[in-house]
Amino acid sequence: MASFTEALEENPAPRRLGDVWLRYEPGRLLGQSQSPSAWHRQRPTLALTLATVLAVVSMAGLLTGGGDAAATLIPLLLGLASAAMVGVALRLEGRLGRRRFVLHFRSERLRMERLRWAPGATHREWVPFDDVSAVEVVERTTGHFALVVVWREGETRTRREVMVDHIGPGEKEALLRVWRLLHNAFGLMGAGLAGA
Repeated sequence: MASFTEALEENPAPRRLGDVWLRYEPGRLLGQSQSPSAWHRQRPTLALTLATVLAVVSMAGLLTGGGDAAATLIPLLLGLASAAMVGVALRLEGRLGRRRFVLHFRSERLRMERLRWAPGATHREWVPFDDVSAVEVVERTTGHFALVVVWREGETRTRREVMVDHIGPGEKEALLRVWRLLHNAFGLMGAGLAGA
């Protein structure tokens, strides 16, 4: 493992690739996706606020509408719109999660994390390097690329997780460098020497 670490020190990973900042520290490589903008962080709150307003108006309409069918239809529709806005807020919140990965060269393990804004909601997994079966470059419909790590979990199950996303077409050289680096770190065949 020392030779791989030396190769990484001589030919360091780029500081940034796609939506991930990369940093090498002795014995490990860290990658963390960028924080969402303030606007993106506020969207779930705005959707929940709108859902609350719709729910209050719906309840007020039901309480004051009387027995007329037309008078109860509008508050019911507002109630459905309120429930839909809660779903939109949850979906927007789910997109806020950032990714972080750490390659621990001494212990030969990969730590994958999904960082959430809610306290205690961060999801963490440890993957031994020997369980990694592939690092794939996936082309998105937008023309961007993603780096996906594939590993075996047990005898029959295969897992996939995005490590780096939103890699632009102009970053192909850096993408190839990081792909080779990851292939060599995990001991996969067909990548050549790191930095070659």
